[in-house]
Parts: sequence; structure tokens; C-alpha cells
Amino acid sequence: QVHFVESGGGLVQPGGSLRLSCKALAGLTIYIMRWYRQAAGKEREFVASITWPAGDTKYGDAVAGRFTVSRGPADNTMYLQMNDLEPEDTAVYYCNALNEWGQGTQVTVSS
Repeated sequence: QVHFVESGGGLVQPGGSLRLSCKALAGLTIYIMRWYRQAAGKEREFVASITWPAGDTKYGDAVAGRFTVSRGPADNTMYLQMNDLEPEDTAVYYCNALNEWGQGTQVTVSS
């Protein structure tokens, strides 16, 4: 069983930035961690993933070039730097690892 600690969500104006963090307490080093998001009335959508220790990353088409995923040093901490945010990025952002989900953190982009 994995316990997640997510933080960093909030309200930001279009064009602004936010940084999300997720720490997974699992008792072992997790190979791949992922971010997903779910907007109201829509299906959950893949945002980004990153492996350890290689740091290989993948991004969803909607965020590529604006978001950057990174990992902390072997402590199962993952970050998502979100730049140039758009209203369409408004969603609950979830951390995913070992087929389990974090509680989610709300990101709202609005003027």
C-alpha cells in the first residue's frame, strides 16, 4: 500500500505558473511515477511520467512544452512545474504510482 502526500495546487491567472509535488511513501524505490488530471465532467487524462534513476520522461500532448516533470533523489518525490497555464488546465491533478492514486490537488486557472 502506498501513502501519498500531494501539495502545490491553487488558483492562478492565465499565463501563470504553479509547482505541484507528490511524495509516495512505499517502503521501496518506485521505478515510474505519473501525473494525471481530471477536469469536471471529463475522463482522467495522462499528464506526465518519469522513471528512476534514468529520469526518462513522457508528456501528454496537451501539456508538452509547458510542463516539466522531475524526481527528487531516490526518495519517491515527484514534481510538476507548470508554466504558461491556460484555463483548460483547470483540473484535479493526481499522483499515480504502483497502480495506486493520491488524493489529488485542485488547480484552477482563471482571471
